[in-house]
Amino acid sequence: MTGSELRDLLSTSPAECHRALMKEYGRYVYSIVFNKLRSCGTQEDIEECVCDVMADIFIRFEYDEEHVSDIKGYIGTIAKRTAIDRFRKLSAFNSHIAYADEDDLRQLVSDFSVEEHADSSELRRVLLQKIQELGEPDSTILIQKFYYGRKSSEIADNVSMTASSVRSRCTRAIAKLRTKLIEADILR
Repeated sequence: MTGSELRDLLSTSPAECHRALMKEYGRYVYSIVFNKLRSCGTQEDIEECVCDVMADIFIRFEYDEEHVSDIKGYIGTIAKRTAIDRFRKLSAFNSHIAYADEDDLRQLVSDFSVEEHADSSELRRVLLQKIQELGEPDSTILIQKFYYGRKSSEIADNVSMTASSVRSRCTRAIAKLRTKLIEADILR
């Protein structure tokens, strides 16, 4: 849906315009916000930020004529800027961790092993490559389930499937992944 179509819809029915805007660009906004906040925010933080973005878009769209031609870019910019602001707030809040004393800090530093870190990074890289080789929607399902800890019902909404279909696809995808990892000599 283009910006001019949304503008026409806004003049006839603001509620319908808001619904159409949410239906058309809701997932787009969610993906932008999710990618910015996944490292520091909870699911509630992400959803709250998405709501703030959509409210901001609804308010600005009604009065701002200049962005009608590039509505997707306009929405993406608002989503990105709002998510970055929220990221900064959450990061500042989470960074106020104090260590009891210097001995605790030395213990943390001495436990870090570059070799183990490199091995685990390589393993993660190979694992993600093998998951991507499964193709869509299997790779999306596995990443959302095991990396982000989402429930089948949440994944189902994102991939337009039922929760039971997601569970069965997940089971089959794990079996395929296991075969690929055995072939790559990662599993035995």
